[in-house]
Amino acid sequence: MPLKDRAWDGTGRLREYAKIALRSTLHKRNFDLVRNPYPVRVATALTWLGIDTVLDVGANIGQYGSALRSSGFTGWIISCEPLSDAFGHLARRAGSDLRWTPLQTAVGDAPGRLEINISANSYSSSILPMTAAHLGAAPGSQFTGTERVPVTTVAALVSEHRVRPGGALLKVDTQGYEGPVLDGAAALLADFAAVQLELSFVALYEGQQLFGELADRLAGAGYAMYGLDAGFADPRTGRMLQCDALFVRNDLLPDTPGLHSGPR
Repeated sequence: MPLKDRAWDGTGRLREYAKIALRSTLHKRNFDLVRNPYPVRVATALTWLGIDTVLDVGANIGQYGSALRSSGFTGWIISCEPLSDAFGHLARRAGSDLRWTPLQTAVGDAPGRLEINISANSYSSSILPMTAAHLGAAPGSQFTGTERVPVTTVAALVSEHRVRPGGALLKVDTQGYEGPVLDGAAALLADFAAVQLELSFVALYEGQQLFGELADRLAGAGYAMYGLDAGFADPRTGRMLQCDALFVRNDLLPDTPGLHSGPR
């Protein structure tokens, strides 16, 4: 091996050893380094598909919108969060962003008002009761109270905010309430360019629809699974309990193996 190649090989090995050491340290603290993280992949997909609007249902304090912004998405974000405390944080986070609209509302299958259970960690709050499987895997997620909140529907949001579904991503992270949110989209469900759902493999909330049922529902509406991201796992067993899944309308899927310059 030539001297320059040996030098390069040595540098490369040192770099890999450093990565291994750093990753080992992070793993001991339950962290990891990820190349091409999920929000970046989603933002890349939005650009490829020509999506300029994100309907962010279940925004909590704005984590998803912030991740999209830091990953390069510059389009319009409409974030819905019903709980007053979480909405206050969301509104402040979106306040200086002229293309980010925060709305204090839940989203379901019909307009009205509902009681939502407030979780101690905020982001596990749900309209549905929590199961023992959830509490066992995340003891700090227990409900501590309730709040009565307004409810709208996806169809109403599309109409009121003049959203063009063919240029929009519908993102739903509602802690087991994804099914009723999709019900509230009615016929528009088949019109979005993409849909992102938080999907559960185990019932974490009573009465929720699980991975297979929701994935089949989107397949029936004309979508194909485009990407997955590991989510909540039981720290006691290592079993994955939830994941995030991105679905794209079949007629917008990129050609393979040779990619064209954008969606049809």
